[in-house]
Amino acid sequence: MAAEQEAVSNKRVILSNYVTGFPNESDMKITSGSIKLKVADGSKDTVLLKNLYLSCGPYMRERMSKLDRPSFVDSFHPGGVSSSRPIS
Repeated sequence: MAAEQEAVSNKRVILSNYVTGFPNESDMKITSGSIKLKVADGSKDTVLLKNLYLSCGPYMRERMSKLDRPSFVDSFHPGGVSSSRPIS
């Protein structure tokens, strides 16, 4: 396991445009940077994972589209960073 505060390279896939139909490479951009590996203070039994593959399955494709109807999960916003939220 990496030492606390170790900086590692990080790639992100950012949605550039809402997707209509099949996603294209032009709908996304890959950015590179670095992040510090840090687990929140007081965390117990915490695991840090490295994602090896990106899947754009049916669930992801709907989130990559601009929805004009209510949905149980919000669409991604082009150029933004999304975080998970509980389903209410």
